Amino acid sequence: MASSHYQIGDLVFAVEDIVNDGGIPDVGEEAVIAAAGSRGVVVDCGFAALDVKRAVYLVRFEEGPEAMLGKPVACLPEELTQVQPAAA
Repeated sequence: MASSHYQIGDLVFAVEDIVNDGGIPDVGEEAVIAAAGSRGVVVDCGFAALDVKRAVYLVRFEEGPEAMLGKPVACLPEELTQVQPAAA
């Protein structure tokens, strides 16, 4: 089994827009859950059921003006980075 790159509690940023692939109820399919550059925290990590070498991270991204943490979202390693995006 492969080791995890990120650990629970790690601060991460979305590399690209994270969209609902249909797995999150009450959220439109293809709706943007976290825009590129959104900040989040890893709340769990594991591996894909069909490929135990494929890491999957549950991330709660900040939402709204109060930057409250949203619902956990499953993300692949290539969708995340710990490099803070440059200010726009």
